[in-house]
Amino acid sequence: MKVPKLKKSNCVHCKKHTDHKVSTAKTGGKRGALKRGSIQRAKKRGLGVGCGNLGKYGSKGAQSSWKRYGVKTSKKEDLKLTCKECNKSKLARMPRSKKVTLE
Repeated sequence: MKVPKLKKSNCVHCKKHTDHKVSTAKTGGKRGALKRGSIQRAKKRGLGVGCGNLGKYGSKGAQSSWKRYGVKTSKKEDLKLTCKECNKSKLARMPRSKKVTLE
């Protein structure tokens, strides 16, 4: 999907419809609490051991080991819109697309 480098949008801080510089925002979040290393550390702390229901530290569902489970071919990109007048920025969520290019 082609996105222009300059876009007119409403600025919440200026309270005006101004030009905004468009860039892609970094979409890196926190590492999940159910990843392998996290569960291993939790077991060392004594969580998820013993009899009965182990809750979130129990076994994963049958689907999680299936070949293409949870795989998507496209991503939802975040755009960072920076106001030309006051230099404040806001995030705008893009629809799902395989590739985003700024031009």
